[in-house]
Order: sequence, then C-alpha cells, then structure tokens
Amino acid sequence: MDVTNHQQTERGAQRLQASREELVERIAFAMCEDGVSEPLPGLHLARLSAPMEKIHSVLEPSLCVIAQGSKIVFVGGNRYQYDPFKYLLTTLELPRVSQVEEASREKPYLSLRLDLDPHLVGSVMIEAGHVIHTSNTDVEATTVSPLDVELLDTLVRLVRLLDSPAEARILVPLIKREIVYRLLVGDQGGRLSHLTISSGYTSNIARAVERLRQDFDQSVRIEDLAQELGMSVSSFHQHFKSVTAMSPLQFQKRLRLQEARRLMISEDLDATSAAYQVGYNDAAHFSREYKSLFGDPPIRDIQRLREENHNSAVG
Repeated sequence: MDVTNHQQTERGAQRLQASREELVERIAFAMCEDGVSEPLPGLHLARLSAPMEKIHSVLEPSLCVIAQGSKIVFVGGNRYQYDPFKYLLTTLELPRVSQVEEASREKPYLSLRLDLDPHLVGSVMIEAGHVIHTSNTDVEATTVSPLDVELLDTLVRLVRLLDSPAEARILVPLIKREIVYRLLVGDQGGRLSHLTISSGYTSNIARAVERLRQDFDQSVRIEDLAQELGMSVSSFHQHFKSVTAMSPLQFQKRLRLQEARRLMISEDLDATSAAYQVGYNDAAHFSREYKSLFGDPPIRDIQRLREENHNSAVG
C-alpha cells in the first residue's frame, strides 16, 4: 500500500513538472516581447524580462498563475507572495500593489490571469450542487493556495487552444467551466461564493465595495452606508476589513489616490486639479496622503514615472 501511494505521488509530481514546463514554453511562445496581451476573451498573458517596481492598480475577480518567476501582491495590510507552485485568487475588485520579484532576460517572468465571470461561477455552482456554507463566505477576498496538478492541467489545455482558433471557439467555454469547477472543489471554493452569494454579510460588503468604487470622489459617511446595509457601524467595519483587508475609508482613499495618479499621468492634470477632481478639498492633505501611499509627493512621483516611461520607450 505504501509503495502504491509513493508511486502515485511520484507520478503526480512528474505530471506537475511536465505541465509547468509546457506552460512556460507556450506563454513564452505567445509572448515574444515584454508586455501584456489578451489572446482569448478573459485570458491575459504577461511577460517581463526584469524585476518590476511596485505598481498600483485595481485587481478584478480573477485567477492568477505564474509559469516562471515570482510576484508579491499587497492588499490593504496583507502581503501575498506566489510563484509557479501557487496561485492567487481574488473574488472582489480591490486596490492592490504588485511587484514582480524574479525576472531576467534568460528566465523572464511569465504569467496568466483568467477573469472570473460571476454568472459562470454561479452556473457551475448550481450544476455541481455546491452548497455555500455561510461560515466560509466572510473571509478575505484575496488568497494564495497551492497549485494542484488537476487545476494546472486544465490551465495548460486552455493555453494550448491559442494554437487552434477554430477549436478555441468551441472548447474555451467548456475549459473555463472546468477551471471554475476545479477552484470550487479546491481549498478556496468558499471564496468563490463572494461572486454569487445573495444574502448575508458578504453580499452587503460586495454592495459596499461597489458603492465606494462608483462614488469614490464623493463624501460618503460610513455611518450612512452601514445604515443602508442594515448593519451597525462596528459590525460593518469588522466585516468589511475581514473581506477586503482594509477599512472602508482606507479603501476609498486608495481608489482616490490611484485615480489622481492616473489623471496626472494620462490627462496631464496638475496635482491640485487632480486632487479636487477625486474629492479632496485640501491640496496639502492630498499631497501628504499621496506621499504616504506612493513614496513621493505628486510632482516628484509623476516626473519619475514619466522619465521611466521615456527611458523604457527609448530602450
């Protein structure tokens, strides 16, 4: 019996290694140069030939897998590190900071991200007869878990379809369903409930996240928002932070500052104009909070980013 278990473990390890190697080859072939692409709807591939400084963005509900290299993601006060042996799962749209740690020209960082459609997740849940345990739904919306052989094999089959457009049209929807099913029956199935659950605190927090995202430039009283959701202020704070790893005000502030940064870079707004546009009434207060998040005051930070973009374009 022990010999049989050892053989099964050995075969599983060999399958994992073979799938990892194939995923590296296929993403490298699809991504000949550094950058990001979406070769299939909802499937995003990335390549990077050098470690990357911290990038601020909003991560949509998705499954993130690294074929080669490693990455750190910060959500609120939480730190998540993953590599080819782990996957990152996010089930709510949350502000995040990400940093690629391992990447070189010889062994570039290679990754894929698959968007998670709530309707697809709900459909698979129903078809699989998956029972939502409410005790598992009030958990953080971001987590890292070991990448098992069955899930990795399904992802490899999805990437293979890049070479077969005619087959992809038929098979991609089926493989996406299988990926969701693999996640559902894995360690983090309860987190997928964030995308579909229609009752309980998780639904309230999802509604609060959406409200804060839409009205990030407006003055929102947390007391009023809690009352709208039928929750006490203390309960709202507790459940919001348990799911998002941030307080409601921290969440709103990060959205404001990230949007201000985008306005200054993309639309050439000055710091004061960007501050007022995202809801700040005090430019000095905006500058302090901006430096606290990004490490430099607005003018210096934007100048540095423009220089980096220029050097990258020249290179």
